[in-house]
Amino acid sequence: MAEIKNLKEMSKRMRLNSIDMAYNAGALGAHLGGGLSCIEIFAALFGRTAKLVGDHSEIDRIIVGKAHCVLAYYSALVEVGSLKIDDLKQFEKNGSQLAGHPKRNIDIGIDFSGGSLGMAAPVAVGMAISIKKHNRNNKVFLVLGDGECEEGTIWESLMIASHYKLNNLVIIVDNNKLQSDGPVSLVAGIDDYREKFEAFGCSVVSVDGHNADEIADKLDISMEDKPLCVIADTVKGKGVSFMENDPGWHHGVLTEDMYVKAKLEIMNG
Repeated sequence: MAEIKNLKEMSKRMRLNSIDMAYNAGALGAHLGGGLSCIEIFAALFGRTAKLVGDHSEIDRIIVGKAHCVLAYYSALVEVGSLKIDDLKQFEKNGSQLAGHPKRNIDIGIDFSGGSLGMAAPVAVGMAISIKKHNRNNKVFLVLGDGECEEGTIWESLMIASHYKLNNLVIIVDNNKLQSDGPVSLVAGIDDYREKFEAFGCSVVSVDGHNADEIADKLDISMEDKPLCVIADTVKGKGVSFMENDPGWHHGVLTEDMYVKAKLEIMNG
């Protein structure tokens, strides 16, 4: 896969495709807020950072914990040619590969079936350990939601990752500060992710979560003996004014008027 030069334009296409998928899903709706918040994270991973071409044993792994962000995930797979644009029309249709949460299919670049928050971290850590034991150079990229970090399995996994000095593990936290039922700080009292991830043995950097070029630069930082955690500060529902910072759009249904307004705002943004 050739590197995608213009990650900003890639991100815009991904947002537009995300809105199309959500609208075409009809009354089933889609997880729009958290899908739109992590567009640039997926653009950086798929467009520049992750090594996705080669034998499956040698390519990087992208493991998605906040699996409800499939709008961004599937849109990224279109950008790298793993899916066709017409495939997105099957989103949430009966029998479709493109369900509301990703189903493992390594042929199109999905290495993990997600849906239960907290389960991706132990899988990613196990993969990183296996890669180390086989003396391979590929990396494991783990995408987490900030609300997901309320799950104890995240921190149990990080204890193991730190103990085994997994410098081939890169964690990206989509820090949009909201979950389905309100602000993360009010639901669980988590305010300082840097302090927490450092306490569990990670090297931590922060980044503007809506600058894909900056994210890609941070993801390339080389670590000697510990996992890397990139905290991406984002806006839930980014790019659509009536969705931004509104937990009510964690999951929602688009009317025709909303669909048109959202598309226009993204195209002109």
